[in-house]
Amino acid sequence: MCKKGERMKDCACERARRSFVGLHEVVLTDEYCANASEKEYAYLTAVDSDKLLYWFYRNAACTPRAEQGYGGGWESALIGGHTLGHYLTALAQGACNRAFSSKQRAKLQEIACSIVTELRLCQSNAVPAGAHEGFLWGARSLSYPEEQFDNVERGKTDITTQAWVPWYTMHKLLSGLYAVATLCNSQTAKQVLLALSDWVCARVSGWSAQTRKQTLSIEYGGMNDILYAVYALTGEEKYAVAAHAFDEEDLFARIVKGDADYLDGVHANTTIPKILGALNRYAVLHGKELAGERIDAAACLCVAERFFDRVVSAHTYATGGNSEWEHFGKDGVLDKERTNCNCETCNTYNMLKLARLLFAVTGKKQYLDYYENTYYNAILSSQNPRTGMTTYFQPMASGYFKTYSSPENSFWCCTGSGMESMTKLQDSVYYAAQGAVYVSLYLSSVYEGKEIVLAQQADLERSDDVFFEVRGGAAQLFLRIPDWAAETALYVNGERVETTAREGFFCVGVRSGDKLRLTLKKRVTACTLPDGAGVYAFRYGPFLLSAELGTMNMETEYTGVNVTIAKRAAQTKKYRVPYPTAAAFAENIDGAMQRLGNGMFRLVCENGELTYSLHYKQHLQRYGIYMRFAGKGDQA
Repeated sequence: MCKKGERMKDCACERARRSFVGLHEVVLTDEYCANASEKEYAYLTAVDSDKLLYWFYRNAACTPRAEQGYGGGWESALIGGHTLGHYLTALAQGACNRAFSSKQRAKLQEIACSIVTELRLCQSNAVPAGAHEGFLWGARSLSYPEEQFDNVERGKTDITTQAWVPWYTMHKLLSGLYAVATLCNSQTAKQVLLALSDWVCARVSGWSAQTRKQTLSIEYGGMNDILYAVYALTGEEKYAVAAHAFDEEDLFARIVKGDADYLDGVHANTTIPKILGALNRYAVLHGKELAGERIDAAACLCVAERFFDRVVSAHTYATGGNSEWEHFGKDGVLDKERTNCNCETCNTYNMLKLARLLFAVTGKKQYLDYYENTYYNAILSSQNPRTGMTTYFQPMASGYFKTYSSPENSFWCCTGSGMESMTKLQDSVYYAAQGAVYVSLYLSSVYEGKEIVLAQQADLERSDDVFFEVRGGAAQLFLRIPDWAAETALYVNGERVETTAREGFFCVGVRSGDKLRLTLKKRVTACTLPDGAGVYAFRYGPFLLSAELGTMNMETEYTGVNVTIAKRAAQTKKYRVPYPTAAAFAENIDGAMQRLGNGMFRLVCENGELTYSLHYKQHLQRYGIYMRFAGKGDQA
């Protein structure tokens, strides 16, 4: 084990592979996160599972328990059933989440296990109901249960009458069953999962090259990702073979080639899960034998790294979100793409999954820096802390406001991923390796791992200091040095430790009884867009700031398939600053921004002033993340 202050390059722990810690091993005590979890618990227990099961019963020729399914939102359409998959995942995660009481966790597990029992009943009736063995389906019926899948293969994809991304929905259902099987230790869920996965294996084994090409041209979620997970769970090669049928090699080749604008016009949330599946192939198969062949999946890691880098460097806003009306644009064209329909929340949910797995397999701190920024400014930002409802889009154009789902009439994709996000807020605070613990996020929490118990007290909004207390053992501690930290210092038992940072971490040996203080100095910084001269957003440490622009005429309308959006923006102006140029102003923003306390700031300009606050807490009014500024020498 390394001694305190020993350089990381001499530390054997540096070479150990990082792994995810169990959800049950972390108790998140941060107040804002605790409220988010409580609001999600209230919502999850208010959902009528019998209504979500309605079409599963109908498609299996079983008698539904509810008189009808949910009539509003997407559940009454051909994508129905996707919510149940998200719901199962959220229930299973909540059943492991010690932010909830033991009674609450038991309730969530009870609901999850009750649902999988009913799904097993429906599945057992698949053949008599006209489907192949193991099949399950929860969308409004067409002529027969599997018709949407047949229609996709035939190129019939009208979303109202023929097929609405059935493989996407299948991915959500398989993922939910996997979560209940692994997190709730449900043998029934595992039986249903494997029977349904066997149905997938049988179906894809009959694809011709043309059928496969046609099928993969329609959104299919992370079918490769979940089937690689089922392979890792069982060791049965057939699941890895089926997963590989969903690996889109043509897309992967374009990513590796890396031509300019190769993402232009690409649907963002269709694509991100495909890359997560490629990375999971690397994680579970690289170097192993499959059907007598040793698998070299290094190219899959290359695909994931290059895709992630392109999205973050050329398509991502200050929140960590991306896209306009669900699609990527040209590289570096972001200011011109700012509207009321930016940053689909599912995209950030999936980008965070990609970032955490990339860190686990590479150890590169850049993925944790992205995770922290997006966690606060897109994911926590996506939930209304009063109602628990979540966003679909998060506008980047100034003057708009956030709009949220409703409890029963907007079962959007982002409603489902929102259920998941708010029941696993603790999942990436810590990572583990042999003899080592990595601290990724600075949030009040307790980690109860195999090596040590680590209690963390943090309030980065109000303090630059984070405190740790070690109990129960000894380990090597890796403390992430955030990219926003202007100054850092580490103290162990009151003494400053002169440890050399390497690859973005402080590495220090700790043992039971040790107390640490990590100082992370925050300041206000400016960031801009590649095509936005004079357009700036501001951060305070990890927190994105946004200008408060009032509550007048906050009317909403619909876009796409019944997605609620802000109808019109409040007018904003270009602010004149007492600097030679806007660039000089941005360089000196820490001094220009007046601290008001409680996360509030004031910026006084020559033609008005702006009040800024932490963006993730902006829920009830219009806001401006990117505002336009001009100095005395800038063109008016």
